[in-house]
Amino acid sequence: MRKEMIKLLVSHDLISEEDAKKLDSINDEKIEEYIKDLGFGKTEHITKENITENLETEYMGREILCFRKVFSTNSIAKFLANHGTKEGTVLISEIQTNARGRSGKKWEAPEGGVWMSLLLRPHIPPARIGLITLTTGVAIAKTIKTLGLDAKIKWPNDVLIHGDKISGVLTEVNATLNEIDWIVVGIGIDSNFKLDALSEDVRNGTTTLTEELPSDTDANSLIAKFLNEFEEVYDLYKEGEVETILTDWRSLSDTIGKYVNITQTGGKITQGYVVGINHEGSLIIERQDGTLEKIISGELRTVE
Repeated sequence: MRKEMIKLLVSHDLISEEDAKKLDSINDEKIEEYIKDLGFGKTEHITKENITENLETEYMGREILCFRKVFSTNSIAKFLANHGTKEGTVLISEIQTNARGRSGKKWEAPEGGVWMSLLLRPHIPPARIGLITLTTGVAIAKTIKTLGLDAKIKWPNDVLIHGDKISGVLTEVNATLNEIDWIVVGIGIDSNFKLDALSEDVRNGTTTLTEELPSDTDANSLIAKFLNEFEEVYDLYKEGEVETILTDWRSLSDTIGKYVNITQTGGKITQGYVVGINHEGSLIIERQDGTLEKIISGELRTVE
C-alpha cells in the first residue's frame, strides 16, 4: 500500500522518481501530508466548497479530500485510515484509473461520475460489519429517489434503475474478532456520462443518470444529499437500530420474492426463492425442497 501511495505522489510530481527509490527516506507522515495536499488541489467539477453549501451533517464529510484523478480512493482511504485519519472523512476523485468492484470485478470510473470513499470507525460488534453495505445501499437508493427515479437495491451491493445497475458499493475492513479499527466504504454512482464512455463489456446491464434524466445532475449537490442521507442511516447502524434499516432495505429491495441463483465462495451454487434478509444482512433462500438456507455472501443472478 505504501508503494502505491508513493507511485501516486510521483505521478503528480509531488516527489521525484529519485526520491521515490529511497523509500526509507520518506516517512509515512510525510506521505500523508502530500496526499492531503493533493486532495486540496484543483479539480474541474467537484469541490469541497460546493458540497458543503448543502451539507447538513454533524461529522460526515466535514473533512473532504477532492482529487482530479487517482487510481483508487479506497486504497488512499485505507492508507489514511491506518494513520489515524478521523471518522467521516470523505475522499472523492473525478476520475479513477484503477477502480475495482466487489470480488475484484472490473469497475470503470470515467469523468462525470461520482466516485468516493468514506472512512468509518464504528464502535460496534464485528458481527455487524456485513450490514454496512446494506446500510450504504439504502442511503444511495434514497438519494437517487430524490431525483424522481425508482431506485431499487439488489443484494448485496448494487443499486438499480429498472433492472440496470447505476451504483455499487465496495466495503473493506480492518478488524479483529473483538474490535473494528476502520471500515472504508467505496461508492460509485454512474451519473453525468453516456454509456458509450464505458467499455462494451461493462456497458451491458448498466445505466447512468444522464441516460435516465433529461439533463445533467449537479454532482456537488448529489454528493451532499447522499452524505446527509448516509449520516442519518449510519447513526441508526451504530446505535443498533437494525430493524429500521432492514425495513427500509426490504421496501427498496429488487431481490426479495425472486427466484435466484447464487454462487458462493468455493463454487457452491444455491437456487431458490429469496424470502427475506436477517439481522446480519444475510439472504434467506427457500430451496425447492422447502428448506431454508442462509447466504452470507455470493454472486446473485435472477433466474427468469
